Amino acid sequence: MSGRIVILNGAPRSGKSSIAKAMQESLPGRWINLGVDAQNRTLPPQLLPGIGLRPGGERPDLEPNVVALYGALYDAIAAHARAGLDVVADLGHHDAYSRPLGILPACARRLAGHDVLLVGVYCPIETIMARRNADPQGLYASGPGIPEPVQRWQDAVHVPGLYDLAVDTGHMTAQDCVAAIAALLAAPPRQRAFAQLAAL
Repeated sequence: MSGRIVILNGAPRSGKSSIAKAMQESLPGRWINLGVDAQNRTLPPQLLPGIGLRPGGERPDLEPNVVALYGALYDAIAAHARAGLDVVADLGHHDAYSRPLGILPACARRLAGHDVLLVGVYCPIETIMARRNADPQGLYASGPGIPEPVQRWQDAVHVPGLYDLAVDTGHMTAQDCVAAIAALLAAPPRQRAFAQLAAL
């Protein structure tokens, strides 16, 4: 039996990783996390930040690698599902590269025939900035105000905004989000977001 797939899409520090971890801890099934952080841990320095390349077309030289890495990741997601494993992938899809690359529709086509739910993870930018400023490792752009790269993520990551479910971590805990995802897994919509995206 094919495994289920949940794609979490949102900006960095929106709470995707916390939701994925809570899914692994509390949802029935064998949930494998194949998100951006998991992939980036496997990459050599010359490919970083990999699929985490932020909006704005800053590194056109890396964009062909981003296309290839997304394709490989989604092929791996499909392979795990074919093996009967459930997959959650916390990602930050956008198309604000130096030119449109259409990665999300292409990825949706790679998962044709699989049981996929696409969840938009929204979070107020003020909450994102509070989380960035509280990061003890300094891995994220922080400081007063809203840094321009952070605003670019906020503007680009939810385009075109086709989701099976949207959650808002500004007022929902990770467990609240998992409960909403569990309800959707139990009664999935007939028309899936990935089917609509694959047709774009």
